Amino acid sequence: MFIEHIAIWTNDLEKIKTFYIRYFGAKSNTKYHNPVKEFQSYFLSFESGARIELMQKPQIPERENPKTETLGITHFAFTLGSEQKVDELTELMRKEGVQIIGEPRRTGDGYYESVVLDPENNRIELVA
Repeated sequence: MFIEHIAIWTNDLEKIKTFYIRYFGAKSNTKYHNPVKEFQSYFLSFESGARIELMQKPQIPERENPKTETLGITHFAFTLGSEQKVDELTELMRKEGVQIIGEPRRTGDGYYESVVLDPENNRIELVA
């Protein structure tokens, strides 16, 4: 058993798709569009087999405060393979305007990680 995909509602499909392609090497399928339901989506696939579904529909409300942690899914993590790669990607993202909300550090549970926000303010851990 494994997690097949996670899904993210977004306001800007193209911007968030570009983010995951740029920083994590995702491959995108062709956009799906259901005009009756005003629904559009992409599936992004990663080398490991994991996938993210990016979804857009006009009626989906914004989070009240995206920078405050709440119950439910709070983040997902990409393993980069080394502390050096965590540092390098964190710095590249910083230079390109991605918001870093957790500087690279060793955590109590043994990870070396930083935490960034994607264009829709979803928390992503970069881990080694």
